[in-house]
Amino acid sequence: MRTESEVRQEYRVERMVITPLLIIASLYSIYLVIHPFTPLSKLSIGILDLTQLQRATHVFFLLITGYLLASQRSPGRPGVGAFVFAAMASFPLYSFWQIGLPLQLKIAATVFWAVAVLPPLYPKSSRAADKLAALLVIAPYLYQIVFFNDIIDRAMVPEPWDLVMAFGLTLLLLGQVYRYLGPILPVLVLTFLLYNLHGNMLTGMFSHAGFDFDLLLGKLFGETEAGLFGMITGVSVKYLVYFTIMGGIIGALNLGKIIGNIASLASRGRADGPGITTVIASLFMGMFSGSGAADTQFVSTISKPMYEKIGYDRYTAAGISATSGTIAMITPPVLGSLAFVMVEILSIPYLWICIMALGPMLLYAVAILAYNYFYCKKAGLKPDPNDKHHGWSYFRRYSYIFLPLLIIVAFIYFGYPISLAVVLAVFLFVVLAYLDPTIRPASPRVILRGLANGFSSLIPIGSAVVCANMILTLMVMTGLPNKFAQFLTMISGTSLFFATFFAAFFSLLLGMGIPPTATYVVASSLTAPAVMHVAVANGIPPETALLATHMFLMYYAILADVTPPVALSAYAAASVFMTDPIKTGIAAARVALPKYLLGFSFILSYQGTALLLVPMWRVAPGLGTIEAFIFRLAEVSVGAIAMAAATVGYARRPLRKWESWLLGIASLGLFAPYLWLDAVALPILLWFFLAKGSKAVGNA
Repeated sequence: MRTESEVRQEYRVERMVITPLLIIASLYSIYLVIHPFTPLSKLSIGILDLTQLQRATHVFFLLITGYLLASQRSPGRPGVGAFVFAAMASFPLYSFWQIGLPLQLKIAATVFWAVAVLPPLYPKSSRAADKLAALLVIAPYLYQIVFFNDIIDRAMVPEPWDLVMAFGLTLLLLGQVYRYLGPILPVLVLTFLLYNLHGNMLTGMFSHAGFDFDLLLGKLFGETEAGLFGMITGVSVKYLVYFTIMGGIIGALNLGKIIGNIASLASRGRADGPGITTVIASLFMGMFSGSGAADTQFVSTISKPMYEKIGYDRYTAAGISATSGTIAMITPPVLGSLAFVMVEILSIPYLWICIMALGPMLLYAVAILAYNYFYCKKAGLKPDPNDKHHGWSYFRRYSYIFLPLLIIVAFIYFGYPISLAVVLAVFLFVVLAYLDPTIRPASPRVILRGLANGFSSLIPIGSAVVCANMILTLMVMTGLPNKFAQFLTMISGTSLFFATFFAAFFSLLLGMGIPPTATYVVASSLTAPAVMHVAVANGIPPETALLATHMFLMYYAILADVTPPVALSAYAAASVFMTDPIKTGIAAARVALPKYLLGFSFILSYQGTALLLVPMWRVAPGLGTIEAFIFRLAEVSVGAIAMAAATVGYARRPLRKWESWLLGIASLGLFAPYLWLDAVALPILLWFFLAKGSKAVGNA
C-alpha cells in the first residue's frame, strides 16, 4: 500500500510531464500564426503547412494532455451513463469484428476500445487506463503523419491498419469526452454512427440504405474536411485555442482582479450593486473570453462577498451570476466557439457575427439588471454603509488593459486573421504587465503557467468540437438534414412561429445534455433549412432569413449553459456559492426567463430582424435600418424589463399572482415584432409602471 507522500511524489513527477506538454501545445499553436513569416515556411513541413496535419496535431495534443490530466483526478463512481456508454460502444466493436481482418488487428482495436470504454465501469482502473490511453494516442497520430498522402488517397477504400487507427482514435476521443463532459455527447455520436450503419432497418422518410463500417471509418479518419479532422475541428485550431491561451495569460497575470475592481465602480452605494457588478464584470470578461462557465466562475468569486454583505438569497445570487456568466458567449469581440463554427458553416466575415450579437447582448444584460433591480426592491435590501470602492482614478490608472482588445477589433475590421490578432494581443498583455510594476510577473514561470492553463481549459471544448465534426459528417452522409427539414416543414406548414418554436425547443432539449457548440451544430444542421424555407415563404428575403435563422439557433444553443440539468454555468456558480447545482440551474433559468423569449423577437418577421442589424442591412442599407434597429431594441428592452418584473412579482409595488401573470402575458406583446400587439400591451405595462399603486399587498 502506497503512502500519501509516495502518491504526492508520483503526482509531482507526472505534472513535470503534463505541464511541458501543455506549454508545447500552446507554443505550437502560436507558432502556426508566425510560421508563414519565418524561413521554415519554405521547407514544406507537414505539421506546419498542411491543414489536415495541423488539425491532426491539434487533436493529438488535446487527447494526450486530456488523458494525462484525467489520470490525475480522483475516479468517480460508475453511474447509469457509464453502462449506457459501454453498451452503445459495444455495437461498433461488434461491427469491427465483422470486417474480414486478421485476428491480431481485431485484438488491437479491442485494446483501444477497452482502454477508452471500460474504466468508467471500473473506476479503480481509471488512472492506469488513462495513462495507457495517452500512450495509445501516439500510434494513430504517427500513423497519420507517416502515411498521410496514402490515407487521403484511399479514404474510400481503407487498408486494414487504416481501419484499426481510425477505430482506435474515434473511441479514444469518445472516451475522453465521457471523462470530461459525461455520457450524453459520446452516446449521441454513437447513436448517429448506428443510424449510419443500420438506417435500412427503419421505415419511412428517415430510412436509408446503410453504410459499411469500413467505409465510415475511412471517411472519419482519411477524408479532408470531414470526420475527425474536418471544418469544425478547424474552428478549434484556427480560433478557440488562441482565445483560451489569452484567457490563461490574463488569469496568470491576475488581470481579472483589476477587471472586477473596474466593474464595481458603477455600483457604489446601491443595494442592487452586486448584481450590477456581476453583469458589468461579465461583459468585460466576455470581451476577453468566450467561455460561459469560466467567466461564471470568475464573476461569482469576486461578487460573492458583495451579495453576502447586502443580504441576497444565496440561490438568487448564484442564479444571477450563472446567467450573467453566459453573456460572454455573445459579447464581442471574443464570442464563444459557436460564432466561429457559424463563420465556417456560412463562410461569412466574423465581423458580421460581432455586429449581430450586439442587440441580443444588450437585451441579455437589460433582462438580468431588471431582475436584479426588482428583486432588491421586493426584498427590501439596503446598501452596505461600509462599502468602499476604488475611485475613478483607478479606472484611469488601469484602463490600458483594454488596449489589446482594440487591436483585436481593429484587426477584425480590416480583415486580418483572427488568430494573428489574438496572438498580438497576448504579446501586448505580457508587455503591458511587465511595464506596470504593480502587476509585473515575479518570474517567467507565470507566463508559462498561463500557456499551460490556456491549453488545458481548451481540452473539454476542443474535444466536443471534434465530436461535433463527427456528428455533422455522419448526418450529411445519410442526408438526415434534408429529411429532418422535410419533416419539420411538413408539421409546421407555413407557420413561422411554429417552425421557430420547434427549433428553439429542439435546441434547448439538446442543450440539456450536450455543450452549446455541439447543440448548435446538430440543431442548425437539422432545423435551419426548414426554418429558412418557412421564413422565406413568410416574406423574409433569403439572405436575411439565412443569417437570422443561424443567429437564432446560436442564441438558443447558448442558453444550454443555464438550462438544467446540464447547466455548466450553474454548476460553476454553485461551486462558489455552495448551493445545489440543480436548484441553482432553476434559479438561473428564472433569471433568464426573458432571454428564453428574446430569440423570437428577431426571427418572426422582416422588421424583427432589424434587431440583428446585419440581415436587414444586407438587403436595405441606410438610415432606415438603423432607425428600425433602435426602435426594436427599445421595444424589446421594455418587454424584457416587464417580464423580469412579472417574474419577480414587483413593479412599483409587490404584485399579486394574477397581476404578475397579467404583466408577464402583456410583456409578450413587445417581444413579438407586430405593432398591433404593441398597441394592446403598452397600456397594460404603463398602468403597472406609471399608475400609483397601494403599498405592499398580500399573496405576492
